[in-house]
Amino acid sequence: MKPARQLLAAVALGCAALAALPTAAQTGPTPAEAARYQGLHAAAHRGDVAQIGKLAAAKADLNARDGNGRTPLHVAAFAKQRAAIQALAKAGADLNLLENDRYDGVTIASVADDEETLRVLLALGASARLVTSRYDGTALIAAAHLGHDGVVRQLIAAGAPLDHVNNLHWTAVIESIVLGNGGARHQATLKALIDAKANLQLKDRQGQTPLQLAKSRGYGEMVKMLEAAGAK
Repeated sequence: MKPARQLLAAVALGCAALAALPTAAQTGPTPAEAARYQGLHAAAHRGDVAQIGKLAAAKADLNARDGNGRTPLHVAAFAKQRAAIQALAKAGADLNLLENDRYDGVTIASVADDEETLRVLLALGASARLVTSRYDGTALIAAAHLGHDGVVRQLIAAGAPLDHVNNLHWTAVIESIVLGNGGARHQATLKALIDAKANLQLKDRQGQTPLQLAKSRGYGEMVKMLEAAGAK
């Protein structure tokens, strides 16, 4: 393979690896783990609101951790057990704890494109502003990467930090471009960020602006949106 082709292949592999970052680190309970759960973790996983109430009344630890640092609320978020989330919150569970991979309930729902669970969490007072994951990102950055435009709009409305820079030196705007496919949902994600007045001039580690990144990838519709918003 010629050196130029080797370089292109390496870049392609690097991009593929980066595209998997936010989701690869997030690990929900396996069926085997769930089968071993007891107490509040078991009740949260199966959505047993009555049992959650009984255990809470008996002073069970609402924020107990499993082997991966997941609380019952994390387990309920992974399982999309919204009534269990509400019951845990009513009993006093902490909505903003991070598990071992540094994900909270809001980020778990955001990565899963689970708008209804996210809506429940935010209505209960969970924060959209936490720094999460091993990449020091946010739920908004993770959702922008994945093109979860409805989630992005919810997080923006909940006060998520628009211009947070993660340890890859990327913002939500940048991730919607460099880790997206330029398609309809990533375009809608970028539009939501533009409409919310996200900073379009923040550069990546190589000094590239969002507009330059969109042009380099041939994402014509994104280029049009950015230029219309005054991006340089």
